Amino acid sequence: MKKIIRVWDLPIRVFHWLLVICIVGSLVSVNLGDYAIQWHAYFGYSILVLLVFRIVWGLVGSTHARFTTFFPSKAGILNYLSGKSPRVLGHNPLGAISVFALLFVLLVQVFTGLFVDDEVAFQGPLAKYVPNFLVSLFSEIHEGNQVLIYTLITIHIAAILFYKKIKGEDLIKPMLTGDKEIDPSEEASYSPADLGRPSKDGFIQRTLALILLSVIAVVVGYLITSS
Repeated sequence: MKKIIRVWDLPIRVFHWLLVICIVGSLVSVNLGDYAIQWHAYFGYSILVLLVFRIVWGLVGSTHARFTTFFPSKAGILNYLSGKSPRVLGHNPLGAISVFALLFVLLVQVFTGLFVDDEVAFQGPLAKYVPNFLVSLFSEIHEGNQVLIYTLITIHIAAILFYKKIKGEDLIKPMLTGDKEIDPSEEASYSPADLGRPSKDGFIQRTLALILLSVIAVVVGYLITSS
C-alpha cells in the first residue's frame, strides 16, 4: 500500500495554476494588438499580486512551500547531479533553481512593466514618475526579458516531460491533488526526515493564505489606481 504524503498545500496549488493562467493570458493578449493591451496590463498586475504572495508564503507557508526547505546549495546540486543525494518530496536542487529563476524573471517583467510607455496604447502607472531615459530602459528590458521567460517555461515543460517519460515520476498530479504517493519499495531512497515532514494544509493555513492574498491584492490595486 502506497504512503500518501501532503506536499503542496492548497495555497501553493492555487498560486501555481493561477500563475499559469495569467502568464498564458499575458502572452496571448500582448500579441493580439493594441486593442488587447489593457488586458495584458491586467494580467501583469495579477501576476505581480501572485508573485508577492508567493514570496510571503515562501517565508511563512507550509513546509515544502518555504524557500528554506529547497534553497539550492552548491553541495546539494553536485550531490544531486552525481546521484548521491536522497530523493526529495518537494523541489530537488535543479527544480529549485528553475523555480527561483522563473520567479526572478517574472518579477523583472512585472516591475519593468509598471514603467513601460509605448506612446501609443499603454503607459505604465509609474512611467510618469521617472525620467524618459529610465522609461526607455525599462521598456527595452521588458521587451527583451520575454525571451528568458519563454526559455524558462520551455525548460520547465521539458523537465516535466523528462521526469514523466524517463524517470517515471508524475510532477503534475501532486500539483493538482497536493499529495505524493510513495511506494514502500521507494521509501529507502528518501530521507526519513523528509518523509516525516508533510506540509500542513488545514483551515488555519488556508485562511491565512486567503487573507494574505486579499491584502496584497488590495494594496497593489490601490497603488496602481492611485498612481
